[in-house]
Amino acid sequence: MVGLIDTGGRKGAGMDDALFVGGGGPEHAEPQHLRLRYANRHGLIAGATGTGKTVTLQILAEGFSDAGVPVILSDVKGDLAGLSRSGDPGFKLHDAFQARAATIGYDDYRYRAWPVTFWDLFGEQGHPIRTTVAEMGPLLISRLLELTEAQEGVVNIAFRIADEQGMPLLDLSDLQALLTWVGEARADLSLRYGNVSPASVGAIQRQLLVLEGQGGAGFFGEPALDLADLMAVDPDGRGRINILAADRLMGAPRLYATFLLWLLSELFEELPEVGDPDRPRLVFFFDEAHLLFDDAPKALVDKVEQVARLIRSKGVGVFFITQNPDDVPQDILGQLGNRVQHALRAYTARDQRALERAAETYRPNPRFDIAEAIRDVGTGEAVTSFLQDKGAPGVAERTLIRPPASRLGPVTPEERAETVATSPVAGKYDTRVDRESAFEMLTARAGKAARQAEAEAEAADGGSDIGGAVREFNAGRRWSGGRSGGGTAAPRRPKDTLGTAMTEALIKELKGTTGRRIVRGIFGTIFKGR
Repeated sequence: MVGLIDTGGRKGAGMDDALFVGGGGPEHAEPQHLRLRYANRHGLIAGATGTGKTVTLQILAEGFSDAGVPVILSDVKGDLAGLSRSGDPGFKLHDAFQARAATIGYDDYRYRAWPVTFWDLFGEQGHPIRTTVAEMGPLLISRLLELTEAQEGVVNIAFRIADEQGMPLLDLSDLQALLTWVGEARADLSLRYGNVSPASVGAIQRQLLVLEGQGGAGFFGEPALDLADLMAVDPDGRGRINILAADRLMGAPRLYATFLLWLLSELFEELPEVGDPDRPRLVFFFDEAHLLFDDAPKALVDKVEQVARLIRSKGVGVFFITQNPDDVPQDILGQLGNRVQHALRAYTARDQRALERAAETYRPNPRFDIAEAIRDVGTGEAVTSFLQDKGAPGVAERTLIRPPASRLGPVTPEERAETVATSPVAGKYDTRVDRESAFEMLTARAGKAARQAEAEAEAADGGSDIGGAVREFNAGRRWSGGRSGGGTAAPRRPKDTLGTAMTEALIKELKGTTGRRIVRGIFGTIFKGR
């Protein structure tokens, strides 16, 4: 199997369960291997644009798949889709690849394809990925919406109320409806949960509209992603490579980073402890890792550090891919034992300091200066260090990265569609399911309150004009639109609910004790109803 040391026929044969990453020529080091038993100790792939990070990610995905380890990675530029197709002898770099394979002793180098499942949050270039608002939780929702501390507090109140009253939060319409109700009942809620500011509720609603405009509404709903589908192994024993189409998603970087962090958190929460396995159960590649930490609050960085520290006992290895190691906080960087450092360009004083800091994280090699090597290595070459016996970091080596056996570059739309159609999960996530949740429950509750108030008004006033005013009030107040979200059906936008200004206008119109009783009846029934 390509990429595994135990297949024989190349340097390093006899080292069981290790991935062949690259080697050297006359002036380079011995072949470099990533040992599977230490792959869950996490890793880093860094380097400037155009230095070969994507190819390194591609050949590691090939090796892990051959070892029976499923892989999750994001395809930012569309290039990694080529994993689903065999390399082509007619490719312009064919001769260079063959020469590189001969130089590093990669004797049985041959082209072939790997089992790939395409995913897409927007459902355009792969199977749709969905989760529920409740599963994402208030911390990540607040991060996604870029909320302030006060606004995050309101979101926490909304989640608490939904949990206490048994209202499932599945999609954005559920959260929007619940926030509207929280804003209207804020006087009663503030006594128990703390202050609920109308301004905070309004700001959250505006951010939800922005997220909906970015296409994020389609990410929330059901059927939710089954993690088992990301950990599938083909009948031939190869782990499936799950590729998330991220070219369009990069237009909403906060959504991209939050989704990957949610996925990592779900794996941490759901997978059982396995101790220190001989090989990981899953490997997760986090491309453009700096997006995860840009302007991130300390609580979020602490959560990432906790997950990175503990998830290895669940058998999951995490590799961060970024341009500069400085993009990753030091506490997390210290947990990344397997390193592939492509070239860093030191054009400015800041770049030079970053290069020196990167060099300091490697175990010294007396044969060369690490900082100079990081600056001078060419495309497809890197300074590498992989964990050795007992988890000790290996000495830094200059390494020629092996060439990929799958296609280097994108696939055609027809090839992508063929892969999607023959996927093991074809058809499973295509149709959105819309079961009863907070939106329907609040709509029913509001309708019941409206009917009761109208009946009371008609009974008290004998069908006078005040009954018509109440009916008009209820018509304006009632949610009559559909849910936010994607799917096969065309989305319907909910109509605006009654705001504070409309409430005040109605109260002014409905003078007297009867009018005040009607308004109290409407709000009271909504708040207390079950």
